[in-house]
Amino acid sequence: MEKKQVEAYFEKRVQEAKRQFERTVDCKHTEFDDLYPYMTEQPQFFWYKRYVAWQELLTVVQTAEDMDVSWESIFLEKQADFVKQRVLDAKVLDDWYEEQEKFEEAESKNE
Repeated sequence: MEKKQVEAYFEKRVQEAKRQFERTVDCKHTEFDDLYPYMTEQPQFFWYKRYVAWQELLTVVQTAEDMDVSWESIFLEKQADFVKQRVLDAKVLDDWYEEQEKFEEAESKNE
């Protein structure tokens, strides 16, 4: 594979992992729900699902770094910092969209 193909592949994989994680933050349906449909009634399933999606995101980012593929531009600065810190805690879940929401609010005020 050429370098550009590798970069495009990993950028796509990081975007998919980010989208999957964000769906868990929003408590939306993910591929993981289809694997364990009987678990969706359990409250702890949502936390478990978030940890699985977070780990997938970290794994894909680490692999991209190993292949010298830049991934930071896919995230807001604060989100990239969370990923670099590698720890999923309540602050990550509470603040994941914070900058994006501020940007969207500013945009709507300018219209």
